[in-house]
Amino acid sequence: MSYSIGQVAKMVGVTTHTLRYYEKEGLLPFVHKSGSGLRVFTDNDLNWLAMIECLKETGMPLKGIKQYIDWFIEGDSTLQQRLDMFRNQKQKVEAQIALYRKHLEKINYKIQMYEDAVKKGSWDKMLEEQRLAEEKERRFGKK
Repeated sequence: MSYSIGQVAKMVGVTTHTLRYYEKEGLLPFVHKSGSGLRVFTDNDLNWLAMIECLKETGMPLKGIKQYIDWFIEGDSTLQQRLDMFRNQKQKVEAQIALYRKHLEKINYKIQMYEDAVKKGSWDKMLEEQRLAEEKERRFGKK
């Protein structure tokens, strides 16, 4: 099937300006133009756009994405480079996930504190009870 730039922009959730920029930067080398000069996108182009957006969302710069596309076009002689690139990106994403989990733990802790404060009707009461519980645990151990 074929799609116009406007249709693709809506489908992918980017602007037509972004698609033109991607093409200018060499990220869409497979997109063809009609006899009248209009871009004609295919389902394969949509797959490439999904990969571009995925890599972009994981923090890969456009330069890195362009390198991947160039290696893909170059063929099987670049399989190892592409594999290494994806492994490297996976490590970066896993580090981001670990950091987000740490932040989520802190947010959940704060939620619990505020829930306790709301139940007690006072932030100060909640803090005092928390301090007393910690002191009790320090002196007598956890039960």
